[in-house]
Amino acid sequence: METIVQIAQLLLALSILVGIHEAGHMLAARFFGMKVEKFFIGFPPTIFSFKKGDTEYGLGAIPLGGFVKISGMIDESMDKEQMKQEPQPWEFRSKPAWQRLIVMLGGIIVNVIAGIIAFVILTYNQGEAYIPAKFTKEYGVVAGEIAQEVGFQTGDKVIMVNGADYDRFGDIASGTTLLTTDGYWTVDRNGQQLDLPIPKGFLNNLSDEDFQLKFLEPRQLSMVGGLQKGFDIPLQEGDKILKANGVEVQYYDQLRSEMENYAGQNVAFLIERNGQEMTVNLDVNEETQIGIALPSAFEIDEYTLAEAIPRGTSKAFGAVILNAKAMGKMFKFNGEMSARNMSGPIGIVNMFPKTWDWNAFWGITGFISMVLAFMNLLPIPALDGGHVMFLLFEMVSGKAPSDRFLENAQKVGMIILLLLMVFVFGNDILKLFGI
Repeated sequence: METIVQIAQLLLALSILVGIHEAGHMLAARFFGMKVEKFFIGFPPTIFSFKKGDTEYGLGAIPLGGFVKISGMIDESMDKEQMKQEPQPWEFRSKPAWQRLIVMLGGIIVNVIAGIIAFVILTYNQGEAYIPAKFTKEYGVVAGEIAQEVGFQTGDKVIMVNGADYDRFGDIASGTTLLTTDGYWTVDRNGQQLDLPIPKGFLNNLSDEDFQLKFLEPRQLSMVGGLQKGFDIPLQEGDKILKANGVEVQYYDQLRSEMENYAGQNVAFLIERNGQEMTVNLDVNEETQIGIALPSAFEIDEYTLAEAIPRGTSKAFGAVILNAKAMGKMFKFNGEMSARNMSGPIGIVNMFPKTWDWNAFWGITGFISMVLAFMNLLPIPALDGGHVMFLLFEMVSGKAPSDRFLENAQKVGMIILLLLMVFVFGNDILKLFGI
């Protein structure tokens, strides 16, 4: 059921984004007097369609894209018969290059606008939840296996990232941090300052679904933030747990580790309450739990609408910039970042939560919208960016590429996209089997 919910969210997100993308092309084409023959969400076979005016609207059975067919345009339809006829005034090819350029950019522009709107609204409604850097600067980190491989130890205090101060725990492993050339973390280990370089190829760890759990956690004090249901224990919110059976457990990771030794036993705990120390006895259940919940480490920055607009816009374009940098590193083929990190529809499904959450849905949809805009702008024939590239050449040189050249370029572009689709699907399948 959880997978069905994730798939439903992906299909809805793609339908919305493809719909507005193709609508961007269609509205721009109509504004300049071009005839739009078809507007489809999804690819054939056709589930249903209807005609209104000169345009056939439809829904395809393969929900991984969509298309709009504009008269007189060499596109994926490869309608050679139409292109053999004399150009008509309502056709794409009859219009000035600058108008055709706007039409081709129309879908990209609306995807960017949609992404910005999503980020701005979510920033305004939710603010930004984050874990302050004070946890990792004052208490240190809990190092998982990936962190240990690069030299971290539990208890290290991360004092700088790439030689600069930082405000949030997320900055330690943010895209900006990891994509920096010659990046490093500076830690305080038992009073000694050390630099831990981000090793070549570290970015490949991002393909591990459990990366966050295997990398770093902020260290937290063993403090009672609340009591779990089903536990009747003599603890109160704000109590600090100092020792368990005489062993110091100042931090929660120490407490968690020590409890593994006492499953099913009654243990004496030294606690501090309102500045006074006292001993209480607690039962440790078979799951090595004592029934406490930690105080939330998160803080929330709230924004007015005026503040949310630039903040949300910055986040939206930040997503595109990071993806562009990541793609650049993939295609350097130097091992710094493997193309295995690329994901297709199966990988994207896992981005969505397993229960329906509209805030999460719109956040991910906004992110995908910005990435789609970037991907469509790539200068690959068959993508909008390919058409833009040829149109810019025409505007600069004053000479349009021949129809035959454009037809062949379209074929090459379609082959490239097909191979890319096979590659990302293969990546997804290999990841499913842990390969």
